[in-house]
Formats: sequence, C-alpha cells, structure tokens
Amino acid sequence: MKKLLIIAIALVSIQGIAQEEKKPPMAKDKMQRMQDLTPEEAATLQTKRMTLHLDLSKSQQDEIYKINLDNATKRKEMMTAWKAKKESGDMEKPSKEERLQRENARLDHQIAVKAKMKKILNDDQYAKWEKSQARMGMKGNEKKQELRKTMRKKNMQKE
Repeated sequence: MKKLLIIAIALVSIQGIAQEEKKPPMAKDKMQRMQDLTPEEAATLQTKRMTLHLDLSKSQQDEIYKINLDNATKRKEMMTAWKAKKESGDMEKPSKEERLQRENARLDHQIAVKAKMKKILNDDQYAKWEKSQARMGMKGNEKKQELRKTMRKKNMQKE
C-alpha cells in the first residue's frame, strides 16, 4: 500500500512539473492597454514615471514630455504601418540593406535622445536614467531570448 501511494505521489508531481509554464494573462493585457493609448497619453504617463524616478523639476518635465511625445508618435506610426503591412499580406523578410538602414536609424535616434537627456538632466539624474535604460535593455534581451526559445519549440513540434 505504501509503495502504491509513493508511486501515485511521484506520478502526480512529475505531471505537475511537466506542464508547460504559461505567462500570466496580465502581461498581455498591460501590453494591449499600452498600445491602445494615444501618443499624448503615453508621453504623459512616461513623463510622470520619469518624474517620480528622477525627481524632475517642472521645466525638465516639459522638455522631457516633448521628447516622449516625439518617441510615442514615431512608435505609433511604426506600429500602424507594420499592422497595415501584416494585414495586407505584404510581409516579407527585409533585405540586408533594409535591416542595416533600420538599425542605423534606430541607433541614430537613440544617440540623439541620449544627447538631449544629457542636456536636460543633471549628472545624478542622468546617471540614474542611464542605469534604468541599461536595465530595460537587459529585460528586452531576456524577452527576445524567451521568444526565440518558444519559436524553436513550436517549429520542432511542427516537424
């Protein structure tokens, strides 16, 4: 009887471990809610978060709001263009030149934003901002790696 009970417990615990880990639905909901915001709303929220994190003055808030609004507007335009392209069925892998051009434009924009922030923020605020940017970059890389793993698993299951 004891052996049967131990075997049953072992099977149940293996079953629980073997289940694929699913992300909580809150992450998708939050992402969807952020996509539904207008650029002005997104810029306002981002500026308020930065104000709390960096203790910005009113003039700094106004200048950073302009930067955030510009970024949010560009991001919204890119998302709209990407969705339209996806829905029309014209999605093709970008060529090497297109990828290079897109990456150069992204890096140029990043350098420009960094230069603007350096002018607006004082030394302590700028150091804190750079640290948070690095942390966000690391989180982005982790998410990309997770996405690649799940794509590999799906491709292997298809084969």
